[in-house]
Amino acid sequence: MAGTDPGTGPGTGPGFVHQACLYGTDEEFLATALPFALDGLAAGEPVLAATTPANIELLRRALGERAGELDTAETAYFGRRPVERVAAFLRYHDRRSRPGRRLRILAEPVWGGKSARQIAEWKRMESGLNVLLAGLPVRMICPYDTRTVPGDVAHAARATHPARVDGRLVTPCAEFTDPAAYAAAVPPPRLPAPPGAARAGPTARIAEIRSFARERAGAGGLRGERLGLAVLGVCEAAGYLLASEPAPRVAVRAWEEPGVLVYELLGAPVRPLPAFAGFRPPGAEPHPEDGLWLARTLSESLDVRMRGSLARLTLRLAGPRDAERW
Repeated sequence: MAGTDPGTGPGTGPGFVHQACLYGTDEEFLATALPFALDGLAAGEPVLAATTPANIELLRRALGERAGELDTAETAYFGRRPVERVAAFLRYHDRRSRPGRRLRILAEPVWGGKSARQIAEWKRMESGLNVLLAGLPVRMICPYDTRTVPGDVAHAARATHPARVDGRLVTPCAEFTDPAAYAAAVPPPRLPAPPGAARAGPTARIAEIRSFARERAGAGGLRGERLGLAVLGVCEAAGYLLASEPAPRVAVRAWEEPGVLVYELLGAPVRPLPAFAGFRPPGAEPHPEDGLWLARTLSESLDVRMRGSLARLTLRLAGPRDAERW
């Protein structure tokens, strides 16, 4: 179905519109990005291009005299990790939104050089945006350069976006998957806890968890501020589980993998944890997931899994850098 604007057609509505653009040439990128930007600028809508420096230059040249109206960000620095990426989108919305006005964002993830774990986490985040940004007056097109992205990433684009855009043609993605189902089906690679993993609990005392987390972080080589932040991240995640009633208890395991310290927390939250819990930064009013956001921010990753009424939170914290051991 062809629309007059990539903001119309299948998978669109008054709230968040999330579309993919799979392109294989500079011309194909511009065929979608240029009308998307021009239509937005003509309507008085802020337009952000968070893409590669090469694509930013292409788009600026094509915009000509209107290039100065385009907001830009090198995508590699627009959120290094998924939790930071979501926060960057929300900051842009908060800074540029006005009542009755939509925003447009070209948001191209960086896939090159990422590990299998990081790629899985970014795929899940792309799917999660449909939930995390739902209701916001934002039209987002996520370009995927098929010359460089792996085949599984290009396939994931069609599973994590309700529609794709080619020029002005908007087509629904038959492969689109409900975000919660997608998150469950595409977990990050996970090594099981080794038989010798250190254990604490189950306990209802945050002081015991804090002491255990500190001891394991110290044994893993963390020192000073990094040790303190690791302990804080573990305690914030545990605090969410300990807020359950009537008799919350949390079991903790910790072990080391090359370059990484891993903590696994098991508990029964008062309500099932959504797959994308803790991605939204705290707002003006306290929210139960604020601690999970801090845990995500302080760790390399936080994986949330539910099995029945039991939640498993797995935090991965960067180990000591080699230079710190010298």
